[in-house]
This record gives sequence, structure tokens and C-alpha cells, in this order.
Amino acid sequence: MSGELSVGEMAQRSGVAVSTLHFYETKGLIHSRRTAGNQRRYGRDMLRRIAIIRVAQRVGMPLATILAAFSTLPDGRTPTRKDWARLSSAWREELDERIGKLVQMRDTLDDCIGCGCLSIDRCRLANPGDVLAEDGQGAQRWEHHEA
Repeated sequence: MSGELSVGEMAQRSGVAVSTLHFYETKGLIHSRRTAGNQRRYGRDMLRRIAIIRVAQRVGMPLATILAAFSTLPDGRTPTRKDWARLSSAWREELDERIGKLVQMRDTLDDCIGCGCLSIDRCRLANPGDVLAEDGQGAQRWEHHEA
């Protein structure tokens, strides 16, 4: 088929490694067809999908979130400009939440003694009021205990 790219051509054009293309494909983020000789061939529209994946990853979106967004597209088509506007605005809330956590961490980091123990009673960053003591001894995961 004309307009298709081999895996090497796709890697060169998209700026990602062949192994990354294979990984994205196993995760369902992109797709190819196989030739009679079992070689991958990608439609040029996959270049846009890969660009979107890379931008989304750069801002911290997990691949599962990107895949969920792609699954909202009819017939698995490549996102248009209008689709991108919708997808990216849906991610805004999650990004704002992450930014808030980073700002909180930056602003309270000077109180951290850096030992890795998240159950110290004075740690305002990870364990305000020593609430994790109720979960047992040792370090506890603070992501599950919002203050």
C-alpha cells in the first residue's frame, strides 16, 4: 500500500526508537498492518498519534490515560485538531492537581529531613499530624492519605 511506512521509517520520522513503536503497539496506542512477509507497515496517520503520545507523556500523562483518551475516538482513528482540544482539556484537571501537589512539596520541602521515613510525627509534607501511625509501623504511602 502506498503511503505506508516501515517500522524503521516510522522510527526515523517520529523520532522514537523501533522498540518504543513495538511497545506502543503492544499497549494498543498505535497499530500497524502486517505484510505477507510479516513486516509491520504503519499508516502515515500514526505519526500524529505518536506525536500526541509523546506530548502527553512529556506533561506527565500515563500511557493508560492516553489509551483511554484514544479509545473515545470513533473507529480508533487518529485524533484531529478538534479531538486534541477535547482530549487535552480533559487532562487539564489532572495536571492542575499534579501542579498543586508539586507546589505543596516545593513549599514544604525545607521541613523534610530526607530520611525516607514517612511516619515521622512532624512531617507536614507526607504525614501531617502523624495520621499514618494508624496504619502501622514504618513508612506508609502518603499518596493514599490526602491531608
